[in-house]
Amino acid sequence: MIRRRQLPALLGAAAVSRSAFAQPAKFPSGRVTIVVPFPAGAATDISARIYAERLSALWGQPVVVDNKGGGNGIPAAESVARAKPDGLTLFATSTMTQAVNPAIYDKLPYDPIQSFEAITRMGTSPFVLLVDKNSPINTAAELTAKLKAEPGKHNYGAGALPARVASELYKLAAGVDVTYVGYKSNPQAIPDVQSGLLTFMMIDTVNAKVAMDRGALKGLFVTDGERYAAVPDMPTAAEAGYPDVLLTTWTGYYAPKGTPREIVDGINADIAKVAAMPEVLERLAAIGGVPKLMSPAEFAAFTASEKERWGKIIHRANIKVE
Repeated sequence: MIRRRQLPALLGAAAVSRSAFAQPAKFPSGRVTIVVPFPAGAATDISARIYAERLSALWGQPVVVDNKGGGNGIPAAESVARAKPDGLTLFATSTMTQAVNPAIYDKLPYDPIQSFEAITRMGTSPFVLLVDKNSPINTAAELTAKLKAEPGKHNYGAGALPARVASELYKLAAGVDVTYVGYKSNPQAIPDVQSGLLTFMMIDTVNAKVAMDRGALKGLFVTDGERYAAVPDMPTAAEAGYPDVLLTTWTGYYAPKGTPREIVDGINADIAKVAAMPEVLERLAAIGGVPKLMSPAEFAAFTASEKERWGKIIHRANIKVE
């Protein structure tokens, strides 16, 4: 039986509910902007647009996605942190800005906990270890053997820090010497895997499924404790011989600090309404995602615990920003 799992793909464009709009003195009507810290086509962007479409219809006013890619999400996070806390600016983001950046940068122009009001987690997603579809490598063991036989001669790519962390976790577990190549987004690295410039990459299951479905890449394992519904035939990292490569990324919504509690709760409730719509569930399932939401209090506690968990992994792998 396929289990319901959440995905970064489940990131949605949250907007403001009619219940929130019923309080015009506190919640001005107007365009709702959902800031996404990734370029168009990234997993978070894809799901945000699915939600934005339905939320706009629900509220009877525009809900737009504003892609502020680059800078590891720092410019996007800062813009939301400084926005007016009225519910008209929301942040659809991921592990990168809230858990990874704090462990990599000594100083940030925002605080992942203090600068935002947590609204809801949308979903989680493991990573997939990928190679070119036409590569003779068919298992993680074969990939590791090749990398060990030619130390320092191979590259891997990542366009988002969580994907880089996942790749470094595999490097540690496999004991291999490969070089990191950075990209502006994960999809941009895929052609270089196909050309041979990159030997492998690890990306979230949403983008991985898109690449596999179009015949560009093939997966060797998924970094989850159980087989993943979107790719049920793919072994887990443990089944492939790498039990320590267990890692999931996640996505969620935040508002600027100081956004009234009734507005935060109203947005949370409306996201839940949209997430339950059959059409939305069908569209998300097509890209490998199923929503699994949280209350604002639960998501705030989750954000704090994930910040600590990812920080430990990053320090262990000694990941630095070039």
